[in-house]
Amino acid sequence: MAMVPTKGNLIIAKNTLALSKVGYALLDKKRNILIREMMNLIDEAKSLQSKIESTFTNAYSALEQANIDVGIETVEKIGYAIDVDDRLDIKFRSVMGVEIPIVILPDEKMKPEYGMKNTASSLDEAVSSFVKVKYMTKQLAQIETSVFRLADSIKKTQKRANALKNIMIPRYEEETKNIQNALDEKEREEFSRLKVIKAQKGKK
Repeated sequence: MAMVPTKGNLIIAKNTLALSKVGYALLDKKRNILIREMMNLIDEAKSLQSKIESTFTNAYSALEQANIDVGIETVEKIGYAIDVDDRLDIKFRSVMGVEIPIVILPDEKMKPEYGMKNTASSLDEAVSSFVKVKYMTKQLAQIETSVFRLADSIKKTQKRANALKNIMIPRYEEETKNIQNALDEKEREEFSRLKVIKAQKGKK
């Protein structure tokens, strides 16, 4: 619905237009920052995924050797004897209003929970490699969660920016133009009317 062409509405239309343009600029800046942050995390995730794969390969290779060196049954018994380590703390940091998780992990180095008797270095290497995999997997989960949250926020930010760019800004540009034209026309009519009145008074 068009606004009534008054000076008050002209001020409102101009202010709304200015705010819409500022809002669009801020949203566009936010979107670019979030995209940059997400792309950095995606690169980090790719690198980490590659490290996890290579560490997994080393871990299984060392485990196979440990099975040969000390026997599968011994390896299984030692495996059951190791306590499950699920220590994990999560904090958050804000990136343009998006809460990004930060996983606080204990030191990835683990003291052997088994005796040195009847074991081999291959077993130590296998345990160390699997601990590293667990540590990196938690890091990867942090990154993937962050990417998901950033992507969701980027989508919402883009939607709001598009609404301003394609709807609000054109609308109030048009409103401002129409009101200004109507007021200018009214002013010209008033000026012409005053000229006629003045001319008529001059003839008397």
